Amino acid sequence: MTRFALTVIRHGETRLNKEKVLQGQGIDEPLSETGFKQAAAVGIYLKNVKFSHAFSSDLTRTKQTMHGILEKSKLCNNMTVKYDSRLRERKYGVAEGKALTELRTLAKIAGEECPTFTPPGGETLDQVKMRGKVFFENLCQLILEEADQKEQFSQGAPGNSLETSLAEIFPLAKNLRSEFNSNGSTPGLAASVLVVSHGAYMRSLFDYFLTDLKCSLPATVSKSEIASVSPNTGISLFIINLEEGKEGKPTVQCVCMNLKEHLNGVTETH
Repeated sequence: MTRFALTVIRHGETRLNKEKVLQGQGIDEPLSETGFKQAAAVGIYLKNVKFSHAFSSDLTRTKQTMHGILEKSKLCNNMTVKYDSRLRERKYGVAEGKALTELRTLAKIAGEECPTFTPPGGETLDQVKMRGKVFFENLCQLILEEADQKEQFSQGAPGNSLETSLAEIFPLAKNLRSEFNSNGSTPGLAASVLVVSHGAYMRSLFDYFLTDLKCSLPATVSKSEIASVSPNTGISLFIINLEEGKEGKPTVQCVCMNLKEHLNGVTETH
C-alpha cells in the first residue's frame, strides 16, 4: 500500500471576497493586504512541514498565496510549484464580477436554489466535481509511479520525515504518528502534497471525497462542515491510501477540515 498526505488550502482574501463579489475564473483579482497577511500566517504555521509536491491554481490569488506560504517555509522554500488550470475556481459565467446577491436573484428567477444553480456560461457542479476528480486521479497515479521508482522523498534530516512534520503541526494528526511508528506495519508517507485552490472548487472536491470515495471523518468534523466553504487560508488535511495494481478506489481519511487557528493573530485591514 502507498500512502500520501494531501493538504488543501484556500487562497487568501481578496477585496472582492470581502465585498461578496463572484470572481470565478474571469476576474483575476490579486490578494488584498489582509490576504497577504493570511498567506504569511499560514506559511509561518506550516514552516516546519516537509512537502514533496506543490500544486496551485494558475489564478493570481492562488499563486500569491502559494508564494506567501513557501517563502516562510524552512524546508520547502525553493520547491517547484506546478500551476494547474484544473484547480481553478468554478466558472460563474455571466455572474462573474457581480454580487452574490445577484446570483441568488438569478437562481430565484430560474426557480432554483443558489448553490446548485448554474448561471448562463457557467460550470455545473458536476463539471467542477469532474475537474477535481480528474486532478485527484492523476495525482494518485503520479504518486504511485514515483513510489514504484522508489524515490524516497521522506529521507530528510532526522525529525523532518513527512509524517513526523505533519504530526508536529496538526494536533489531530498525532494518532497518525503513533500509527506510523507502531512496529513498522503501517507504511510511511510516500509523499506530502500541498494544494492551493478556491472555495467553491474545494467544496466540490471534498464532496467527491465524501460521496464517491466514502471519506472517513474524525469525530470533530461533521458532514455539513465538509460541505461548507472554507474560510480564506483554511487548511484541510487528508491521508490517502492507494493499493498498487488494483482497480479499487483510493481510501480517504480526513484528519482536519477548514483549520484556521493560524489566523488568530491576523488583523483585518479595512
